[in-house]
Amino acid sequence: MRAPTLEELAPEGVDVTADPYPAYAALREKGHVHRIHVPGSGDVWLVLGRDEVRAGLTDPRLRNDIRHSATWESDGGHAIGLNMLQTDAPRHTRLRTLVAREFTAGRVEAMGARVRQIADGLLDALPQAGTADLVASYALPLPLTVICELLGVPFADQHLFHGWSTELVAPTSPAAAAAAGGEMSAYFAALIAAKAGDPGPDLMSALVLASAAEDGLSPEELLGMAFLLLVAGHETTVNLISGGVLNLLRHPDQLAALRADARLLDGAVEEMLRHDGPVTAAAFRHAAEPVEIDGVRIPAGDSVMLSLASASRDPRYFPDPDRFDIRRPARGHLAFGHGIHHCLGAPLARVEGRIALRALLRRLPDLEVAVDPDTLVRRPNAMLRGVAALPVRWSRRLAA
Repeated sequence: MRAPTLEELAPEGVDVTADPYPAYAALREKGHVHRIHVPGSGDVWLVLGRDEVRAGLTDPRLRNDIRHSATWESDGGHAIGLNMLQTDAPRHTRLRTLVAREFTAGRVEAMGARVRQIADGLLDALPQAGTADLVASYALPLPLTVICELLGVPFADQHLFHGWSTELVAPTSPAAAAAAGGEMSAYFAALIAAKAGDPGPDLMSALVLASAAEDGLSPEELLGMAFLLLVAGHETTVNLISGGVLNLLRHPDQLAALRADARLLDGAVEEMLRHDGPVTAAAFRHAAEPVEIDGVRIPAGDSVMLSLASASRDPRYFPDPDRFDIRRPARGHLAFGHGIHHCLGAPLARVEGRIALRALLRRLPDLEVAVDPDTLVRRPNAMLRGVAALPVRWSRRLAA
């Protein structure tokens, strides 16, 4: 018999797709580890407390390599290469070191001016007054353009990627996901071959050239790295921008404070990440040996879901955790994970989030949600959180 789903464990009347936090809170009161069923993935152990999640993210007995799962048989033939989220040390260490050499703080910082240019260009394209879907017109194209330029994807091809990425992140069917994976794999294989023959200043060219070295990326690893950087490099930031704007518009006192004092922006982004971050859970871990978490014994071969979203609202660490407060001390949340799998793109996501919010709030001074926020549709995904669309309106748009 399967375990109950999070929906089945939630208090009556709670829609966990729209707002999972009451369900997390109710479960935390009973313990920090629960057996649940995740549709499409099977039964897993859900870890909810901040201390327990943080420890789990660094526990060497909890492996990212799915071959440690007792239920693993094969990847079904649809895996896109081999990436850092699927590996453990020492292979993970080698992969991360190779990409970290190129994904430097200097490269990220240098992109700030380009991010501002992209943001202003997208805002320039909006009417002087009117309505728009903020996801489609701003929150999506900004990070998608940034990551495609970083990887050296031609502008004319960028529209292809979000469709593939969306299907792989939230499959409409196994056949559609397999088709998207196959198309993306074929595209990246061709792009990698093109970069090998005519490298440019982009990150993908640098990784292709580095792969010629003795400890470089294998073809499978290079393909997996391209996939991971593209999907992780824009899906999460889309939700950070749209979710952050939604939170500000739903809390007019916080919005007014930020408009009055731009120095609050860095803290505002951190609170957006803590309060309702774009990644609800880390990639599944699999117990290589029996593990005890908060008094619960997890057998070898079982899968573990470490809830970053619940951890970042643990009242043992965050006073009044459900309150959105941009003045809250910016420390301790786990929105980007922790340990050796801490998000490599976190600095870029923060840069994009700050620039996108600053430009939007400055140039659309009376921005508001154009529909009842409670009617917004959330994207159905166990590990990513974001609205499918965010209709907004404004009466004036200021010049750049």
